Amino acid sequence: MSKVKYFYDLMSQPSRALWIALQMGKVPYEDCPVALRKLEQRTEEYRKINRFQKVPCIVDGDFHLSESVAILRYLSDKGLFCDKLYPKDIKNRARADEFLEWHHLTIRYGCAFYFARLWLFPMNGLAEKPSPKETSHLLKEMENNLKILEKIWLKNSDFVSGNSLTVADLFGACEIEQTRLCQYDVSEKFPKISAWLARVREESNPFYDKGHAFIYKKSGSKPKH
Repeated sequence: MSKVKYFYDLMSQPSRALWIALQMGKVPYEDCPVALRKLEQRTEEYRKINRFQKVPCIVDGDFHLSESVAILRYLSDKGLFCDKLYPKDIKNRARADEFLEWHHLTIRYGCAFYFARLWLFPMNGLAEKPSPKETSHLLKEMENNLKILEKIWLKNSDFVSGNSLTVADLFGACEIEQTRLCQYDVSEKFPKISAWLARVREESNPFYDKGHAFIYKKSGSKPKH
């Protein structure tokens, strides 16, 4: 049986979260990196792989699937995903799913848009740097969602869906780590999130650091411990 092909770029937050989880779970797959910086996702060849021309995606035989959460659920249902990271127990899985569904329009939306406007678009000549007014608005939007993560999701537990690391933590953490490139320091206002990020990193290393190597290098802000 051929391995599932995984198409990804570690600069993509969902790609990175899923990549870390695959390494942790020792999931067998064929490594298929896609260089977004070279616009490899825009080619006709890649369009045949993923009709949306985005990452991540997988190819399993003649079955093509995009969207990171759909991918992890598919791999889990096939018995290929780590049960510890995406639990089989219906209630524990529901807690992980609860965060995954919530984070799309909150943590992901806020952090990804902040990163795109302050770093990605200006860096690639796609837009000028935002005005102070727009920057303030983007920061407020992002931090409003970080407050919810700090005060609700991490109120009484070490991780977002309980006291054990799941893939939900990886997805949330990868979004926040991306803001390092904007020189944003989450520890200044959100001590619980900062401590949580340290726990996620500790639980998932060495793969966490490998996945974030470019971000740490480019931002000059690799965690000290």
